[in-house]
Amino acid sequence: MTDYNKKRYGLLGKNISYSFSKGYFTDKFNAANYEGYTYENFDIQDISEFVEIIKNNHQELEGMNVTIPYKEAVMPYLDKLSKKATLIGAVNTIKFTKKGQLKGYNTDYYGFKKALKPLLQAHHKSALILGTGGASKGVSFALDELGIKYTFVSRIANENTISYEQINADTFNEHTIVINATPVGTSPNIEAFPMIPYDYFTDNHIAFDLIYNPAETQFLKKAAERGAQIKNGHEMLVFQAEKAWEIWNR
Repeated sequence: MTDYNKKRYGLLGKNISYSFSKGYFTDKFNAANYEGYTYENFDIQDISEFVEIIKNNHQELEGMNVTIPYKEAVMPYLDKLSKKATLIGAVNTIKFTKKGQLKGYNTDYYGFKKALKPLLQAHHKSALILGTGGASKGVSFALDELGIKYTFVSRIANENTISYEQINADTFNEHTIVINATPVGTSPNIEAFPMIPYDYFTDNHIAFDLIYNPAETQFLKKAAERGAQIKNGHEMLVFQAEKAWEIWNR
């Protein structure tokens, strides 16, 4: 086996022992007999530690995924950004170029768009996005491309955002897609759920949770009880991972 066949990839995040990416890519490499290909977690407590990771591993790394809470914070550490990553304002994929530069991409929006599209019907014209972090930015960009209007929901209302307390029956009538782009409900805190009035969900609604572990969050369970169509984040993650793989290898 030549050194050419040794390729390292990884995930940058915080408290990521649960990571989807490590298991997914490890299985992918094993299934395809990619000898010498490895995928590891770079679990850091502060984004400033990213400098040390790059310093020690730059020569060997081919690419990285980025997860919560560093999708925005990592951007100043990169040499270049794709046009869409710049527009979105968040990065979840980094390519180590042949020139030794770090280029940031966003494949979250692509994964979300591809996962949501088959569920859409004519009346799905407007969405509520719970959360305003890096994950919500990819979601809103995808909705823009799909021609779907959206309203952000956060703890505190501002010019472009409503608060959780402001959500009522009219809000649900106007927004027939509700997307959880927060980490609330992720394992191990599986009893937690965003504080919204679930009674207003109907069979006209889609409830989409970016979380994939557990497979059915309390958010999805409560929405399903009211007849909503539900989907978790697993398929989105597969689509975004495959898009990242394509970027690393082109």
